[in-house]
Amino acid sequence: MQFYYGPHMPLRILDEIEFWKHQEEEHTVVIRELVSGLEARYVDALKKWEEALSVTHQQAVRYIESVIRVGYYVPEQLYQQVLHFVSFCLQQSLQFIELCRQVKTKSAAVAQNPTAKVVLDHIIRESEYFIGIAQLLLYGTQTAPAAPRTNSQATPDGEK
Repeated sequence: MQFYYGPHMPLRILDEIEFWKHQEEEHTVVIRELVSGLEARYVDALKKWEEALSVTHQQAVRYIESVIRVGYYVPEQLYQQVLHFVSFCLQQSLQFIELCRQVKTKSAAVAQNPTAKVVLDHIIRESEYFIGIAQLLLYGTQTAPAAPRTNSQATPDGEK
């Protein structure tokens, strides 16, 4: 993403959020469809994530409409709301990545499906790309903490 949009920057980052949250939402379906026999806890977690990501996607659309309506000047309050939303989206993507890593490393069904592992790695990389964009906007650098690469024992039920 280029950072020369000036006063249109809130709209540009919202466009990115709208795109990437829709991608993550679709990825929940891809994982469920690709991995036959995926454990019920992961299926349930992915369905919950699909709904949560859909809500975030729709919120991005509403913010885009708000920014377009205000025209050239984005009021400070709206700008701050957008920054808060960007931060929320970044954290949501970090949590989604953690779920994808859990599915990849702990699911017996994924262990038997090499294609699923490749697809999960691809999904993780795409979400990490969005995180980099959000971090750059929020912190002016991509050195903010990324998703931890752990083998957490937490169940996906608490990951939303």
